Amino acid sequence: MNKMLSCEFNIDTGNVELRYADGGMISIDCTEVEKEVAMSINARFELDWLVYNAPLDYAKLVLCGDLEGYLKQVASPYGGIGWES
Repeated sequence: MNKMLSCEFNIDTGNVELRYADGGMISIDCTEVEKEVAMSINARFELDWLVYNAPLDYAKLVLCGDLEGYLKQVASPYGGIGWES
């Protein structure tokens, strides 16, 4: 895989964009992702936080298919630290 040059949220398009040294780009449509996986306000809030504060972590979760599992852990009413699932 080529070296990643940047990963950032483009507020104009609503996409997380990953740019690579060979000129390649991956663009993740955050609105579509949210429609598919964010079934609660807590999940939407968590996705928004990731997009603005940790876009690379967001992209990794989406591309690896781990986003739903992540949201189950952190966005459920009882999913925080100190709670048993």
